[in-house]
Amino acid sequence: MIQIPSDLNPGLVPLAFLLGTWEGAGVSDFPGAEKCNFGQSVTFSHDGRDFLEYHSHSWVLDADGNKVRPLESESGYWRIDKDRKVEIVMVRDQGVVEVWYGELAHQKPQIDVATDAVARTEASGPYSGGKRLYGYVNSDLMWVGEKATPEVPLRPYMSAHLKKVVTPEEVAEMARNLGDLPEDGIAFFK
Repeated sequence: MIQIPSDLNPGLVPLAFLLGTWEGAGVSDFPGAEKCNFGQSVTFSHDGRDFLEYHSHSWVLDADGNKVRPLESESGYWRIDKDRKVEIVMVRDQGVVEVWYGELAHQKPQIDVATDAVARTEASGPYSGGKRLYGYVNSDLMWVGEKATPEVPLRPYMSAHLKKVVTPEEVAEMARNLGDLPEDGIAFFK
């Protein structure tokens, strides 16, 4: 269920489906890098200003689904304008800063973005740009990323399926909104 916080900047309402913490797993596969399954935690938050704050942490998973080691971390800021154009400024732990542009699809919670500018530190690996598609599907957040380097043309490299983490406060709010259920809960099924 998508909830729109009362203190959300009105211009960000189209991005409200992203808000919260999402966790799940995915697959990473790119030439020259280790192919692996990974776990991921993503948080989209706001403070009333005209952007969403974004943090993502991922880690390599072993065959049993246990954390092995960190994979990637990235942070950034997401904005949207009145024409549904999305812009993202992102910093990655590998020493990459990116500016992404794209748009929110018409009448569906799907965002398609591509890099417009990439800056790399000397220590970062080769990278020339990327594309990402984010979608809210059946209450889950799914994404697929494409990546290009000077040696490898743009191709898919990571994707994940994430479920929203529900906080105790959100559970309490849902319980308050259930209405007039009997105290014991059993009478509901009689």
